[in-house]
Amino acid sequence: MGQQQLLLIILGVIIVGIAIAVGITLFKDSAVSTNRDAMANDMMHLAAKARHYYKRPTSMGGGGHSFMNLGSGGGILLLVSSNFSTNDNGTYSIKSGTTQTLITFVGTGKAPLDNGSFPIMECVVTPSAQTISTVN
Repeated sequence: MGQQQLLLIILGVIIVGIAIAVGITLFKDSAVSTNRDAMANDMMHLAAKARHYYKRPTSMGGGGHSFMNLGSGGGILLLVSSNFSTNDNGTYSIKSGTTQTLITFVGTGKAPLDNGSFPIMECVVTPSAQTISTVN
């Protein structure tokens, strides 16, 4: 083979190697992004369930215009029916500091980040709205 053919083969191998590296990076970024989107969807579901609990009278198993007992006793069953505290997207819990008109859910994703940790999201729920934020 001539020098030109060897140079073309080496150049082809380098281009293929770069393309594989870029593809792996894009796939990893896509997995984390998809996991965060799915966690946000789960958080929206939890927020809706929490507001439903808030508005339901205590005589019917609700909070009677309070989030206080959502994480204790039978209240948590409303949120984690069908084992919702852990699913394919992440693990969810109620953060301490719940008040009558405010509750915070914390979700830890399952797609690892570049530094080896996992995505963490918080959802602050009030009787009329929710705010979802990404911790990392």
